[in-house]
Amino acid sequence: MRIEVIGVVGMPIIEEGDDLASLVAEAAEAQGTPLMDGDILVLSHVIVSRAEGRTVDLRYIKPSQIAEGFAEFTGKDPRLVEVVLSDSRAVRRMAPGILITETRQGFVCANAGVDKSNVPGEDVVALLPEDPDDSARRFRERARELTGKEIAVIVCDTHGRGHRDGEVNVAVGASGLNVIRDRRGEHDLFGYQLRVKRTAVADELAASAELVIGQADEGVPAAIIRGYEYEPSEESSAKDLVRPREKDLFI
Repeated sequence: MRIEVIGVVGMPIIEEGDDLASLVAEAAEAQGTPLMDGDILVLSHVIVSRAEGRTVDLRYIKPSQIAEGFAEFTGKDPRLVEVVLSDSRAVRRMAPGILITETRQGFVCANAGVDKSNVPGEDVVALLPEDPDDSARRFRERARELTGKEIAVIVCDTHGRGHRDGEVNVAVGASGLNVIRDRRGEHDLFGYQLRVKRTAVADELAASAELVIGQADEGVPAAIIRGYEYEPSEESSAKDLVRPREKDLFI
């Protein structure tokens, strides 16, 4: 199997209301890698959030007393803490420099996924899309309308991991593919039957895309993954990747 990961370059700064699918398709065409049937398009959540108007100017945020208290303990900007709390279901962990919450979408991550990187404006931050799975679905439908191609779409964000240092891209939204490959019942090279193997395919694809998307000054907000034979699905979504609380041993 040969898999290509192709960064989409030449994108403009995304603003609220932009037709994101059109801009990505045009940029892919211009660089000589137009979208093809079977492609997987991975989008940084920041450009999705900016197109959907999911940004906040901290200059207009008045922190609550709770946010002020959390900010004093963590050393974070109280305005940022207020935004994080507003987009969270619960605070899971807190320490100096660290605020881990459960987002309204169900993800457990630092700062509810609120992101300052690659957002224009000194005091402007981007929240996660309100419904990243729906964002992926709408992008996919628009891309099909524009190009006639059947693709899968992943919206990604960079998350830390329990018991592992460093961050990695994960899928926070998905459409068009089964996000988990269930390999239970298959046999390994020596005939052993797999009993618990379920591969988080969407997270693996998101992580591979980050190799070209980057996090700093690369200016590459999307990637095409070509050659991976994924299992199409209209029902599977990134919500399937969230472990239920009753099975989470580390909450």
